[in-house]
Amino acid sequence: MKILVLGAGAIGGYFGGRLVEAGADVTFLVRETRREILNKNGLRIESPAYGDYHVPKIQTVTTSELPDAGAFDIVLLTCKAYDLDTAMDAIAPAVQNGATVLPLLNGLAHMAILNDRFGETNVLGGLAKIAATVAEDGTIKHLNDWRFLTFGAQDGSDCQIADDLKALFDKTSVIANVVPDIIPRMWEKFVHLGTVASMTCLMRASIGEIARTPDGSDMLKEAFEEMAALAAYNDVVISDDFRAEYYTLFENKDSPYTASMLRDLEHGRPIEGEHIVGFALKLARAAGLASPLLRTAYTHLMAYGERGGR
Repeated sequence: MKILVLGAGAIGGYFGGRLVEAGADVTFLVRETRREILNKNGLRIESPAYGDYHVPKIQTVTTSELPDAGAFDIVLLTCKAYDLDTAMDAIAPAVQNGATVLPLLNGLAHMAILNDRFGETNVLGGLAKIAATVAEDGTIKHLNDWRFLTFGAQDGSDCQIADDLKALFDKTSVIANVVPDIIPRMWEKFVHLGTVASMTCLMRASIGEIARTPDGSDMLKEAFEEMAALAAYNDVVISDDFRAEYYTLFENKDSPYTASMLRDLEHGRPIEGEHIVGFALKLARAAGLASPLLRTAYTHLMAYGERGGR
């Protein structure tokens, strides 16, 4: 199997790097500036939980070189939502040459866009559960023990390409699962992410810091229920176990957990506020659901943009 990974940042670099470590045939589609860093420093992963990995040289290709790079079986699409249009243009030659797309973006809004561009049968559903960031020198820093991938065909049918990819990940420390209900699974992550991104950005604080305030845990749960009601309106029932897991998290006064959106916001980087919180609020309004915390968080993120945040 030949794998093309769009980007070598926190998500693409980590999961693609672990595949390289296991001997898979992986090529990274990168910008010239990122290629220069990779050529100088190699691909480096630091993971206290699952071991460091450094490879001095990896296979890379730029957008201008991709049409002549041969056929790929699958593309791991790991861009940020605000780069989706340019990312689709970049991977188009590979898809036209027969590759299936596995998007690992946050949220749900990108699925309709990808389906319109490439066709639903050529796009898997997928989600990643990982906390990672990229240091100044390009090192990918794995921040906890999350290293989970879940993917599958959107219609729940058997998918050989998904099974083959899982078999490769089974040779790594990554826990990969192929499931027949990927869209409901993506909705579950959307509920989680919409809650955590909204509240950690709104409060400019971690889950633990919020929980240590008098009303923090209750507000986190209220935000979760706003997202859960949105899922229910779209025929996705949030299980008791899933709810209990996050209620326990929201009561953890020592949790350092924040959404990556907060880290981006604090560093003045572009954020996925429109793609995550804005999209949730848009769906809630269309459904006639009251969502005061979503509305407040969305206004906060848009005001950040008005003050010069990207």
